[in-house]
Amino acid sequence: MNTGIYLSYSGLGANLLHLSYCHQIAKKYGAVTIITLCKNLGETLQDDPLIKEVYYLDKYQKKFFDILKLSKVLKKFNFANLLIFYPSIRIYFAAKLAKINNIKIYNVFKKKNLHLVLAAKELTEKFLKISKCPTETKFFIKKERLNEIKEKYNQEKFKIVIGAGSSGPTTRWGAKNFSELINRLNEVDDYFFFILCGPNEKDIESEITSKIKKKNFITLSNKKIIDVIPYLCFADMYVGNDSFGSHITSQSGIKSIVIILDSPRAYTDYSQNYYRILPENFDINDVTHGSNINPNLITVEMVINKIKHLKN
Repeated sequence: MNTGIYLSYSGLGANLLHLSYCHQIAKKYGAVTIITLCKNLGETLQDDPLIKEVYYLDKYQKKFFDILKLSKVLKKFNFANLLIFYPSIRIYFAAKLAKINNIKIYNVFKKKNLHLVLAAKELTEKFLKISKCPTETKFFIKKERLNEIKEKYNQEKFKIVIGAGSSGPTTRWGAKNFSELINRLNEVDDYFFFILCGPNEKDIESEITSKIKKKNFITLSNKKIIDVIPYLCFADMYVGNDSFGSHITSQSGIKSIVIILDSPRAYTDYSQNYYRILPENFDINDVTHGSNINPNLITVEMVINKIKHLKN
């Protein structure tokens, strides 16, 4: 039975936190087709046997009068089921016009303060008629791609992904803090660092690397996402901002320390492998987009203590 999943999110991380629900649905109905606003999701899920296809929707996704055009896109997939993980009357009407028989969607009147994890979990449970749907899953990567990375690096060293990049400046801990963290860690143990920044964040990457005293790192900004993924899955730990890298490491069973500055708790609620660091006297329930917490309220010492605790 041809089943589609509509993820109305452009951020890679927001798409990846829905991966468990895609997998649960695929286990019952067969590999699913994902329609997404994220241009990198198809590349990221290339090795996933439970994903039939990822279709990048680069138009018809915002304007109400594009409903007819969107319905034509949906119709060509011949879906028997379509789960819309977003509260949108526009997408719902487009799916109805595409003559999809079984459409499941969030309550369109509860868009404000939407908890991505709880809403997705509830929709999946209702569709599959199950209780306690898991919120995390296994991220798939082919063994040969992972083995290529394993052969290049000393597996005795403790490997940390430094997630210095992110979707915006208000979620970043800062280059100065990351370079100090790396230098401090190098004083006490034998580490190797994978510095994760996007291709448009080379200034952040350069600022960090110019201050690292020991050359026990590589940078990943010049690599395609498909080539970055093996490094993430090979690491022993993730430390950094809320970024797509942490969603891959956490769903690969890797302890992932995320510095919370401007991200709702939903982005890290779903996996037991997440370990959040907030400034003292801040409640995770009060942090949301727009919190704009001063990154220096989270000290290097706080992050080191968390790494030591989880590493031992």
